[in-house]
Amino acid sequence: MIAIILAAGSGTRISKYTKNIPKGLVQINGKSIIQRQVELFKKKKINEIIIITGPHKNFGIQDVSYINDKDHLNHDVLGSLMVARDSIKGKIITSYSDIIFDEKILDQILNFKGDIGIPIDLDWEKHYEGRTEHPKSEADNVILKDKKIIKIQKNITTKNKDEIVGEFLGPIIFSKKGSEIFVEHYKKIEKIHKKEFHNSPSLEKAYLTDMIQELIDSNVKVTPIFINGKWYEIDTPQDLEIAAELFRQAS
Repeated sequence: MIAIILAAGSGTRISKYTKNIPKGLVQINGKSIIQRQVELFKKKKINEIIIITGPHKNFGIQDVSYINDKDHLNHDVLGSLMVARDSIKGKIITSYSDIIFDEKILDQILNFKGDIGIPIDLDWEKHYEGRTEHPKSEADNVILKDKKIIKIQKNITTKNKDEIVGEFLGPIIFSKKGSEIFVEHYKKIEKIHKKEFHNSPSLEKAYLTDMIQELIDSNVKVTPIFINGKWYEIDTPQDLEIAAELFRQAS
């Protein structure tokens, strides 16, 4: 299995911590977010790890590979991921560089047996209690019906009693077949798409959630992986403080 960590972003909302370093190198309890992920992946025998970089081309982390997104200013996460399209083969797990998660959650993701799976937190709203700098409206929500994902987008709700809302954590896991499906769909879209792409102004500026919705709309099965464990997304100074407390015992 290969792990691909998306780390081309600049982390402007925590700029006082990221003036000279990428967002993923911000430390939580003495260890950077990316170093935590790398150590967890290697603990699970995932030794081929690729970090997609932006303005900072090397993170100083040993025994990983780096691919630089030279066009990172014109890309969002989907565009940055596809810079590594030649490496999206076989079993793959992707992850954002600004999320921290525990071993329990990684185990739940790695135990997935389908082709394309995404971790979903159904108890997601508790993460936003007392979170004044990072509102609930910024959550990457999913709407599920009969345990199937029907919609994924920021800040969505449902009034239907047979539907529930969760939050997408960020990682995606692919089987060999899933990797092939993902890349082939992207290539087809890339050839013909010129304007807005779902909730983004263009394919180049698209989020992973846009691509996931595209797959769902194309009747590709994207399976929710219902997780329970500790995780947090780091976007603001307040997020850093909360995550440090949440993971203090695990540092």
